[in-house]
This record gives sequence, C-alpha cells and structure tokens, in this order.
Amino acid sequence: MSSWMYLFVAGVFEIVWATSMKYSEGMSRLFPTLLMYGAGFTSFYFLSGAVERIPIGTAYAVWTGIGAIGTALIGMLLFGEPAHWLRLVSIAIVLLGIAGLRLSWQQ
Repeated sequence: MSSWMYLFVAGVFEIVWATSMKYSEGMSRLFPTLLMYGAGFTSFYFLSGAVERIPIGTAYAVWTGIGAIGTALIGMLLFGEPAHWLRLVSIAIVLLGIAGLRLSWQQ
C-alpha cells in the first residue's frame, strides 16, 4: 500500500474516531468507547506508516483535513448540524488545501 493510501486510511479512521466519540456520550457507552479507542489507535498506526515517506507537516495537515471534512459532513448528515453555505465553502477550501498539498509533494 502506498504512503498516500496509508494517509487516506488514517484519515478515514480519524473520522470514525471522532464520530464514535460523539456516540460514546462522554465515554459512558461501552461499544462506542471501545470503537473510539480502536479507531484512534488504527488512525495513528496508519499515520505513522504514512510519515515514513511523506513529510510530517504535509501528512499531518492532510490527515487532520480529511478528519475535519469527514467529521463535519457526518455532523451535518447524522447530527443535524447546520449546512450553511459558508460552512460548505469552508469545507471546500480545506479540500482544495489537501489537493494542493498532494499535488505539490514530490517523492
């Protein structure tokens, strides 16, 4: 698996981690809490694999960007958070930043 695929998987598990944190209700529900810890560990595992070849600054920015975009979208879809146009534009800007970091990186 390529370093960028590792980074993408890490970002997906970042979304799972954050979403399960919400469902854990302050870590008072066992399954969501266990999922939160497992997804967090898995996210860090894949992030650590990605930074073997991708510079840490780039990898961290992309990882957090994937997590932020995915978690914001999950919040809107599952938790009724507002989907105001400015929020959607801001998410698009983060996505453009991730694309720019990927396009500017040379292996």
